[in-house]
Amino acid sequence: MKKLIIPAAALVLMFGACTKETHTTVDDTSTVSTTTVTATVPTVDTAAVHDATTNATAAAGDAARDAAHATGTAMETAGKEIQEQTKTDPH
Repeated sequence: MKKLIIPAAALVLMFGACTKETHTTVDDTSTVSTTTVTATVPTVDTAAVHDATTNATAAAGDAARDAAHATGTAMETAGKEIQEQTKTDPH
């Protein structure tokens, strides 16, 4: 689904990038005046957006992995400390 959305968005931006609008008016003296307005919409670099999304996803995955590792290490250290404090004398 994601692979379809990016090209579709690119097509919408490409066709909507340049708009041309023509206004024709007639005044009381039957004078016809035509005004054409052309506006260019800035384009979006979809490849850069894709790269940024990929990099952000990878960074989030790395951060989650690092956090899980740190949590596991902290739990292991706490478990060892609890074992040390609760050792009973076998005699």
